[in-house]
Amino acid sequence: MTKALNVLFLCTGNSCRSQMAEGWCRHLKGGLINACSAGIETHGLNPNAVRVMAEAGVDINGQRSQHIDEFKDTPLDYVITVCGHAHESCPVFSRSTQVIHVGFDDPPKLAKDAPTEEEGLDHYRRVRDEIRAFIETLPTALILEK
Repeated sequence: MTKALNVLFLCTGNSCRSQMAEGWCRHLKGGLINACSAGIETHGLNPNAVRVMAEAGVDINGQRSQHIDEFKDTPLDYVITVCGHAHESCPVFSRSTQVIHVGFDDPPKLAKDAPTEEEGLDHYRRVRDEIRAFIETLPTALILEK
């Protein structure tokens, strides 16, 4: 039996995309990957992210927004940046940690200009589903990346 990979999903505020990725990873890959998430900053858990994940049967309500510094002593196999700002601002990790960038659109930014709440939530749903599709490729996609 192989050891589970330690994977950190990193975004700017650890409020939406990285939280969704952590939730999907725990839900779909729990035995293969120990998932956590953090941000360059902490913005709190986005209620719309919680809502659309619950629609898909994944409860992320118990997760919390964490700062990257909370993981400075955590051995990580991979850090996956899910937004451009986090990728550009990503701190240096040990040589054994591989940093990979897989960018996703920012649902709160897209939803801000939506004419209705429902249309705003559609942005969250689309990104939620794109993140799920990526998580379904793990851990194989990570191993191939090496």
